[in-house]
Amino acid sequence: MQLSPRTVIRCRGFPRLSVFEMEKPKDEKPSTAEDKRDSGAEDETPNSSSEATELEDSSVGKIRKYLAQKLGLHDSDNETDGQGAHMLTELSLDGIAEYIKSSGCRKIITMAGAGISTSAGIPDFRSPKSGLYHNLEKYNLPHPQAIFELDFFMENPEPFFVLAKQLMPIGFKPTPSHYFIRLLWEKGLLLRHYTQNVDTLERVAGIPGDVLVEAHGTFHTGHCLQCKASYEFEWMKEKILADEIPGCEKCKDGIVKPDIVFFGETLPDRFHTLIDNDFKQADLLIIMGSSLVVQPFASLVDMVPPNCPRLLINKEKVGMQDRIMRFLGLKQGLMFDPTDTNTGRDVAWLGECDTGCQLLADKLGWGEEMKVLIEKEQKNIEVEKSKEG
Repeated sequence: MQLSPRTVIRCRGFPRLSVFEMEKPKDEKPSTAEDKRDSGAEDETPNSSSEATELEDSSVGKIRKYLAQKLGLHDSDNETDGQGAHMLTELSLDGIAEYIKSSGCRKIITMAGAGISTSAGIPDFRSPKSGLYHNLEKYNLPHPQAIFELDFFMENPEPFFVLAKQLMPIGFKPTPSHYFIRLLWEKGLLLRHYTQNVDTLERVAGIPGDVLVEAHGTFHTGHCLQCKASYEFEWMKEKILADEIPGCEKCKDGIVKPDIVFFGETLPDRFHTLIDNDFKQADLLIIMGSSLVVQPFASLVDMVPPNCPRLLINKEKVGMQDRIMRFLGLKQGLMFDPTDTNTGRDVAWLGECDTGCQLLADKLGWGEEMKVLIEKEQKNIEVEKSKEG
């Protein structure tokens, strides 16, 4: 099959792109020079072949850019994309540790998912398999995720608040993973922490709010859906634990919803405001406990500079570049190849997040310091809990 400059490519959800035309090879014999003279055609020159190739390359490039924009992908035109290995002596946790200890690593971005809170006992509230939904059978939900759909919430908020009572970040302690992130901040190495979690455990661990981006929202604050009045966590906690639906005390008509992102809602303004400037500055990206499936969070890994190493600490490899993206020439996703010492920049450490973070702290010479920090902070949490009651 041959490509010529009129192919109509149809992609579901996209307009027609008239770029190439698929043509079957003809069975006719090639034209002779005499035939060409008779028809007035000119002999093909190397220049015409070169021009056709350039046209084809240009057209493919336009398709790539169009798809990248429409799919919300972050592609890089930089020819050095993927060439970050010179930053690492080896594509391993040891190589990452050595790089962090160097003077060239001062702006680390961390990205976290539910995996960093697992050992705290916090269930994945978006999963119907988590067991949280058993108490909601009497509400005859159209489907479990309806609890997190705004239209359903406006019609019947009670099921959400029944579930929220089990999800409220009360009595949970931050994990070693949270305290590793805090150590990065204390040492002046953390540019920003982006989290998919709504449990506020980063705040409990002592990570300041100005370095946090809670991409999927938080229980830390809430707003009236009617008048937009804001409410603090303690006020909402009191209402929810008393099995009340929090009603707005200002307008008297609205329901106060915790600021977690429901299905179909846009992500917080802070997320969109900071990502471009943050990620172009990063000199190391650490991804912990995320499946890298939910967009647009998942595509953040592609926004760092092409020479920025990327470390995944997770139970399994995720977020890897797929064949379609490679075919289209879009440099999307992580590429794990520890033997690629020339252009590789991605490292995967597989296992529990807490174990991986402690191991990295040990390799950095912070291991004992991290253990002392965890012990001290968890004692403080126990003291505060005893005061409350």
